Amino acid sequence: MALHKLIAENRRAKFDYFLEDSFEAGMVLTGTEVKALREGRANIAESYAATEGREIVLINAYIPEYGPANRFNHEPRRPRKLLLHRRQIDRFFGAIGREGQTLIPTKLYFDEKGRVKLELCLAKGKKLHDKRATEADRDWKREQGRIMRDRG
Repeated sequence: MALHKLIAENRRAKFDYFLEDSFEAGMVLTGTEVKALREGRANIAESYAATEGREIVLINAYIPEYGPANRFNHEPRRPRKLLLHRRQIDRFFGAIGREGQTLIPTKLYFDEKGRVKLELCLAKGKKLHDKRATEADRDWKREQGRIMRDRG
């Protein structure tokens, strides 16, 4: 998947969750939301995807208001419907219900055709000791790189 233009990234997701499968989803947006995204201003760090009826909805994603739109603007943190295939939606329902997983957005970007896409990952939350192990592993890899660079 070649990313055309990255708008926002959830870098904390790898630290807080075990990321498993990733999927690409479209989003139902208003015109002012797309214009604000073209300016490159958005935040998906605290957002997640939830089920609403038979649909998947992105909750708490921040797309700021578009300045020139004045009174025709959108709500910055409104729930946004995600566009997925029915088979993917059914799979998410099963994973969320039975296996205790959650849907975490990792990237928000424009694809080759200029449409806004969201990369979703099925994830399981990490416990505190898992986070410590991840951090220790990352520090050791960094230290290995320093040692190899100094020797070679």
